[in-house]
This record gives sequence, structure tokens and C-alpha cells, in this order.
Amino acid sequence: MIENLIDPIPTAKLLEELTRDIFVRPTNNASNEIYIFKGDEKPHLIAEVGRLRELTFRAAGGGTGKSVDIDEYDSGPYSYSQLIVWDPLENQLVGGYRFVMVPRTKDAEDNFHLSTSEIFNYTQLIKDKYFPYAIELGRSFVQPDYQPSLGSRKGLFSLDNLWDGLGALVVMNTECKYFFGKITMYTDFNKEARDLILSFMDHYFPNKENLVSIPSPIHREFDCTSFLNELDGLEYKEGHKLLNSKVRELGENIPPLFNSYMNLSPTMRTFGTAINHHFGDVEETGIMVSIDDIYDQKTDRHVRSYTEYLKAL
Repeated sequence: MIENLIDPIPTAKLLEELTRDIFVRPTNNASNEIYIFKGDEKPHLIAEVGRLRELTFRAAGGGTGKSVDIDEYDSGPYSYSQLIVWDPLENQLVGGYRFVMVPRTKDAEDNFHLSTSEIFNYTQLIKDKYFPYAIELGRSFVQPDYQPSLGSRKGLFSLDNLWDGLGALVVMNTECKYFFGKITMYTDFNKEARDLILSFMDHYFPNKENLVSIPSPIHREFDCTSFLNELDGLEYKEGHKLLNSKVRELGENIPPLFNSYMNLSPTMRTFGTAINHHFGDVEETGIMVSIDDIYDQKTDRHVRSYTEYLKAL
């Protein structure tokens, strides 16, 4: 049974918790602000994050079905931190991520308390070689009023603002070399378009070291062999144009977050796709990005801009 969402948290209570000690940076565009906090320390903010996450994911065809999307990864000894974008003109929470340095989730028995462990199995190689230097990202959302697809001023820079926050994470966590996590496709997305996108990602961003396995991978319904043959020999940009054209012919667009990550680094890795039965049966694709390989344009925009901001303080 789907529960009714909690009421919006009063703005005054949110403003009380948006204290200077959790302020990180202004955004490059739209005059918004980035904050980072722990849910245990900011009860009103985490409640509003949980409300907006559930609202956003339900609207897209996912969600937990609970009155608020808050789970064991938002509080407690292995809890993730929350990164949010705040619009100070409208006094609205735009969107956010939750994140954690992976080594901080390791217990005395060498188990990692990660949200992705619910659907992925990790090899010893990824645990030893990559996890010591990785940040896991999750629960990325942009609330409905700020969705880029609306074409409004509010939504124009929402994803860009979130990347300003991720750029700050790189500077704040100098030991971090990798972003690790999953990106979501919803159940109403055209299955042929889905299979084309996933085949494209397998082609350009393969799981070369078999770092992650999936106990119950999704069943792909369409044979994409002819599409892969068309991709053979094409540079990424030309391949992406072809993918975009074919997906549009099917009445869909490549999901914004898929596009964001695919255009971030030439060495991104994908780990396959699983159904998340804890989250409305959405389909989750595992990815990992090497921070050193992020395109210079993106690094300048989101990472170096934060370094320059800190120098000017």
C-alpha cells in the first residue's frame, strides 16, 4: 500500500538548519547554493530531502511507497552525507545526492555497508583496488518544479548545479579517485530504447575487469546486433548521435543522468543492469568514473571553479 507523503517541512525550520557551517559553495549558474550535512544532525532538512525524493521518484514511476524516502543509509553508524542544492530566492530545495567515502562503510568483518550491495555483488578486486579511493553516489534527484525537461528558467541549470556539488567533493576528499554508483531507468521507458542505450554503454564503456556481478540481471528484449554493427568503428560522438536518433524515433529521449555520465569521461565503466525490488522495480545500471579521466571542460567548470572560489575567500 502506497502511503501519503508527509507535509512539506515549514520553510522557517529549513532555514534554521541551513547554517553557515554546512555551506559549501555558490553554484556557477542560477545563484543557488550547495550544502552538505548529515541527516542525524539536521532532522528537518533530511525530512524534506526524503519527502522530495519520494515525490520525485514516484512521479517518474519509482519510489519506496513510504511517506518519506529515508532509510538506514541516511542515518546511523554507516550513514551517507547529503549534498543538496538550495534556491535562496524561492527558498526551495532543488535537488541532491547522498554520498559516502566507501572505506568509511567497512566493518570489522570487512563487509561494506553500501546501498548498491542490495543489487550488486562486488569482486575482491574492486574491494582491494578501487573501493579504498571511491565515493559512492546515490539517490540523485531534481524535484519536479526544477526538472530540466520543463524548459523553465528554474530547471535550466539544475543538473549543472548538482555537478558543482560533486566537483566540490573532489576537492574536499583528496583521496577520492573514483565515483561509483548506479543510474536509474523507470519501468515505463520504451524497452527497445532501453536496450539500445544499454547496448551502447556496453560498447563504449565496458566492464573490462569484471569488477561487479549482478545476481539477477534484467532480460533484454530486443536484438541490438545490427545497431552494434553500425557503432563499430564510430567515434563516441558519432555513435552518440546515432543512438540519440534511434531513441527519438521510438518516442523517447536519453535520460538526462545517463547523458550526463556518458559525456563525463571516455573511460567510464558500466557493470550491467538489475531490477531494484526495494524501489518500485526500477532498473539500475552500475557505473564507475575515474576522476582523473573526466574531460577538462567538466573539470574546469565544476572542480577548478571550486578551488578558485576557496582561494578567493
